[in-house]
Amino acid sequence: MSAATAIGIDIGGTGIKGATVDLSTGELTSDRIKLPTPKGGRPDDIVETTKELLALLSPDAGASVGVCFPAVVRHGRTMSAANVSEDWIGFEAEALFETALGRDIHFVNDADAAGYAEAQFGAARDVAGVVILTTLGTGIGSAVLNDGILVPNTELGHLEIGGHDYETRAAYSVKEREDLSWEKWAHRLQKYYRTLEKLFSPDLFIVGGGVSKHHDDFLPLLDLSTPIVPAVHRNNAGILGAAALATLR
Repeated sequence: MSAATAIGIDIGGTGIKGATVDLSTGELTSDRIKLPTPKGGRPDDIVETTKELLALLSPDAGASVGVCFPAVVRHGRTMSAANVSEDWIGFEAEALFETALGRDIHFVNDADAAGYAEAQFGAARDVAGVVILTTLGTGIGSAVLNDGILVPNTELGHLEIGGHDYETRAAYSVKEREDLSWEKWAHRLQKYYRTLEKLFSPDLFIVGGGVSKHHDDFLPLLDLSTPIVPAVHRNNAGILGAAALATLR
């Protein structure tokens, strides 16, 4: 495998997917393989499925591998758990994966991987200053970059606004659950992004998550000082970002 490629693996609550990535273009150089996340999402089960997926990708022993995961990750330890077992909380996750996979890896939060993918291959590429990516889905994930450098584990979906953990008010899952119109949901997003503007004075907002494919229905309804654009990469963002970060370990 060329040094210009790396493997990215994206672990989620329902699926584990991976592919080989051309690090100069962000294009996949293999099929994207997806396996179901084991029921219960326990560490040993997820690691075994990841090992199976990696074998299907047939990498050579020296291939760089990055893994992204739905948790705050500090020095290889998972400090939270979203849609997986609580056994991950405080767990030495990176060490477990490295032992099971038989190689060094780079282990990172999933929203951070998506943000880094946009910096390398998408909407944040060559953008100077502060860029904030938010993923609007079950919750609100975030990634902050300054001149393309990732500031990890920001968790800006949990900002308290008006007495609420604001992802409980403005995540896309809330729009669906409460059957909000685009206009009513945008009103909530307006308050959220205005707060981010006040706190960070960003140069660009990027909106990811599956709902970003409907960006024409809600982004034009926002009145912000900061440009706000949809993410370029959605389903593959975690894979791309994890692969790109793998070479930095």
